[in-house]
Amino acid sequence: MNKTGAIVIIEDDEDDQEMLTQVFKQLDYKNDLVFFMDAEEALRYLVSTSIEPFIVISDINMPKLNGLELREQIHANEDLRLKCIPYLFFTTSAEQEHVIDAYSKSVQGFFIKPSKFDKLKETIRKIVEYWQECVSPNYIK
Repeated sequence: MNKTGAIVIIEDDEDDQEMLTQVFKQLDYKNDLVFFMDAEEALRYLVSTSIEPFIVISDINMPKLNGLELREQIHANEDLRLKCIPYLFFTTSAEQEHVIDAYSKSVQGFFIKPSKFDKLKETIRKIVEYWQECVSPNYIK
């Protein structure tokens, strides 16, 4: 896990992107933020980049390829799977079926987006600090 790598955020709602940008700015993490409006673009980036991201934070409900389908494709890709990039869902609602499906695809977390800025900031802080402390195998290509 590359703790200094970019935080990849797959979110098709521009207002949510803006709020997350403000949260990360206030928390003052040094990781770059890389936003994608759709999962297909994110998959192309993850497969083609030599940069190892720190975390992937993904919405579920997106056009073209939804977050669950994206997670399945990432998990099926041996090179991406071996990088041990934490993959978290951050979505508006949690249908039990989605939660079960997500964890069956080895997702590392499922969070409901808080509507209040301070709660969103606290949730993001907890997520990032947890993964900064977590130990994972070193990836060698």
